[in-house]
Amino acid sequence: MGTSNHTPAGSLLALDFGLRRIGIASGTPLTGTATPLTTLLARDGEPDWPQLDKLIHEWQPEVLIVGLPWNSDMSESDMTVRVRTFGSQLQERYKLEVKFMDERYTSAEAASRLKQQRQGGIRNKRINKADVDSLAAAIIAESWMRNTNNKS
Repeated sequence: MGTSNHTPAGSLLALDFGLRRIGIASGTPLTGTATPLTTLLARDGEPDWPQLDKLIHEWQPEVLIVGLPWNSDMSESDMTVRVRTFGSQLQERYKLEVKFMDERYTSAEAASRLKQQRQGGIRNKRINKADVDSLAAAIIAESWMRNTNNKS
């Protein structure tokens, strides 16, 4: 029996929405771990829907987690409204449950992790924005799973 790259039943996909790129990661609630998958190009926040369709079909997630940006004072921004609209589009298109997770500072944390990996010799290639976006999506997934698992 061969091994699969896919996560088991109960998996999720997390999305780090941006106007130019959307980072995507897979998550496994059973283990609480997430893996950066890819970054899709977007045009003014409009994703490459055929590519996203392919990922949804391939990974068969049970839930989609979308990073929701807040201002540092917890007020909403213009981007918060755009992300909520994107979440509605996802729910309508894929008929999947869409959950939002606070994504403040995830890109900064992702960039910091990648920099540490490079300095530690774990990573030898240059850090690019697509890598930051997909790792930020993984951080969003891990945060959501941690938050969800701690609730009774």
